[in-house]
Amino acid sequence: MKRFSFQIRVLVFALGTSLVAGCASMAPDYQRPTAPVPAEFPQAGAKAPANAPLAENIPWRDYFADPRLREVIAQALANNRDLRVATLNIEKARAQYLIQRADLFPSIGATGSQSAQRLPGDLTSSGEAATSRQYNANIGFTAWELDFFGRIRSLNDAAMQQYLATEEAQRSVQISLIAEVAQAWLTYAADRERLALANRTYATRVTSHELIQRSFAVGVVSELDVRQSESLVQSARADKARYQTVLALDENALTLLLGSSLRAEWMPDSLTTSVSTLGALPVGVPSEVLVRRPDILQAEYALRAANANIGAARAAFFPSITLTAGAGTASAALDGLFASGSGAWSFMPQIRVPIFEAGRLQASLDVAEVQRDIGVAQYEKSIQTAFREVADVLAEKATLDERLDARRKLVAANTDSVRLSEVRYNSGMDSFFVLLDAQRTLFSSELLLIEVRLLEAVNHVTLYKVLGGGG
Repeated sequence: MKRFSFQIRVLVFALGTSLVAGCASMAPDYQRPTAPVPAEFPQAGAKAPANAPLAENIPWRDYFADPRLREVIAQALANNRDLRVATLNIEKARAQYLIQRADLFPSIGATGSQSAQRLPGDLTSSGEAATSRQYNANIGFTAWELDFFGRIRSLNDAAMQQYLATEEAQRSVQISLIAEVAQAWLTYAADRERLALANRTYATRVTSHELIQRSFAVGVVSELDVRQSESLVQSARADKARYQTVLALDENALTLLLGSSLRAEWMPDSLTTSVSTLGALPVGVPSEVLVRRPDILQAEYALRAANANIGAARAAFFPSITLTAGAGTASAALDGLFASGSGAWSFMPQIRVPIFEAGRLQASLDVAEVQRDIGVAQYEKSIQTAFREVADVLAEKATLDERLDARRKLVAANTDSVRLSEVRYNSGMDSFFVLLDAQRTLFSSELLLIEVRLLEAVNHVTLYKVLGGGG
């Protein structure tokens, strides 16, 4: 064992050198950019109480009220391919980080080799041809860089930030998927109501047309009334067919989002009266709310990675020191490879000082700094975009109650108008055209009421999304 003591001391010395190498990073101190948005959301209302839960801390199962919707979302999270790709990207980024991190340590390996050489007689001292052989068995490392100036650590930090950005990207995809599934499910519910309305309207108009046909047969009404009545029937028939198609398209969209087949028991017959289990989500101060959104965090991690790359570019201006070391045995005969006195070792430190690079290093630093500036602009743009998304939802939310009330009252007024028109038509006071116009207006107002009810439901979902709701 004594023959290996010196070789082992050489390896320990080489490894220990890194511990005194003082690996200080040359990356600039990171400062989060100031959020370039107003201090308050417009139309945000009263501030939330201090103990109010943040949207990001509310799991989606606790937010969405309908158990059928929760089941559909769960299926999408389990089977959606876009989310699966985003999850696999996390594993890819994690592996890339581990690859970069491995550069901090020497790659130690064992080798065994044989070399043989034949020399002709005129090249040997004896005048006779000779064959020489050498056998080697070694353990060591090659070209391990001592990170004196933090270049490798800066690259390692950049890889870590990219990994964290990928995690936030997956969270963002998940929240977007939850919102998209909920919106598609609610749209399906609204279209079920529209189809039901079209079916009722068609049945009513068929009955009315049959009555008018009988009245025409006995000479009470004119043929014009019959034709106008028939136009209402065919219009209702076309609406019914159209909403059947729309409903089929809704099912196809949900099937794609779920990544699996739909079950009838998951689907709603009409719009749910309460999408959320919570009355309202706390909005708070923009700078506090927005910086916690996954897409904003993703942009910030990308900015941090660009900041770390500046440190690596700066460190490239300084000398780099690499070590190659090995210890083992060598012998001219295979059976003497591990015999006494066959120990061998090598230690080859190398220092490289950049003298002339034709501007390559400065250009690399310029690229890193510009990329950092791009990251700042992208981060600020992400916050501005998020601010607008929240402000848009709040602006719509502020008028939804009034719009709903107006649409309900409009439907009630148009219902009375149709009833009065029927009375006046049957008494001969108005033409059938007046009744036809009243029925068309009622049908349009009922469709608009369904549309506003859908907007209200989707608004709850969108607010949860833009506030960075929990996954």
